[in-house]
Amino acid sequence: MRTVIKGRIESAAVWAQLKFLQSRKFSDFWNRKIVEPMASERGDVPGWVLVVLMTTGLVTAIWTIAAPRLTSILKNSLDAMNGIR
Repeated sequence: MRTVIKGRIESAAVWAQLKFLQSRKFSDFWNRKIVEPMASERGDVPGWVLVVLMTTGLVTAIWTIAAPRLTSILKNSLDAMNGIR
């Protein structure tokens, strides 16, 4: 008996969800809040590509200049830690 009632409740819930999704109010909400903003958002792909390339170039240049000094700092720190024992 409980499974029959549970099945009817579940089927009623599914029916209610389908009716809501098919309703005009949901359709208007979906179009206004989701579809229209996404359609109007074109983005600026060349701008973002330029930002990524410039950032990569800066990081590479800084890393090239700083790598020997960073390596020596790390080596000195590790050697100092070995001397603590």
